[in-house]
Amino acid sequence: MGETLKLSTLPKTWIFDLDGTLLKHNGYKIDGIDTLLDGVKEYVDAIPDEDYILILTSRTNEYRDMTIEFLKENEIRYDEILFNIPMGERIVINDRKPSGIDMAVAINLNRDKFKLPDIKREL
Repeated sequence: MGETLKLSTLPKTWIFDLDGTLLKHNGYKIDGIDTLLDGVKEYVDAIPDEDYILILTSRTNEYRDMTIEFLKENEIRYDEILFNIPMGERIVINDRKPSGIDMAVAINLNRDKFKLPDIKREL
């Protein structure tokens, strides 16, 4: 992306989709195994400990144990993972602080290309 996302110094809630964002899209079905996308581990490791990480996936409960084990084996930190989420758009609605800080940010990545802007905490 080549840009910097300027965020406040407040603790964050990170919401990640799983397939096509953190892992190869449908790799568990196509290849029979999951594959972590390049750069995911390093990026998630750089998220401060006080931030909350939520992973959403439309994978069914049939794949719950396999998915959790893969994330554990690859040391991908998260606080919660929700399965059976609809495949459609994910809509985030939040307020704006009186100071002007927008409390929601959305970034859409090309499938299977984990390339996020640099984060600068300064507001």
